[in-house]
Amino acid sequence: MLGIEGFSALPSHCLQLCYGFFFASILINGIRDSVGKKWAKYIPLPMAMAIPFYIGSYFAIDMCVGSLILFVWQKLNRAKADAFGPAVASGLICGDGIWTLFSSILALAKVTPPICMKFLSSSDNARVDAFLGS
Repeated sequence: MLGIEGFSALPSHCLQLCYGFFFASILINGIRDSVGKKWAKYIPLPMAMAIPFYIGSYFAIDMCVGSLILFVWQKLNRAKADAFGPAVASGLICGDGIWTLFSSILALAKVTPPICMKFLSSSDNARVDAFLGS
């Protein structure tokens, strides 16, 4: 869409938001690098927060569940969690993670998502809704 229509095809204020978030991520990374290890662990990585936007929400769910599993595993047996945590995480990521099983079950049950996001002009939106309604 961008290749054919250019930046005019983007929603209103999209470029301004992109510029703002770009500079905010540089600022957050700069702060994280300058505060030291004691406080840096409490400042989130902007790239880690951006991954779900690039890949999709299912990956964010996998990351959340995986982080919870690692947190509990570290409480139970820190040595084994530190030794095998990266291998387990790599296996989950390469195997497309935990969400695939639930996604497959929902697809087999013909469950539809509760919302559908569209970024169209009002006239295009009316035409798409009319087409989907028929």
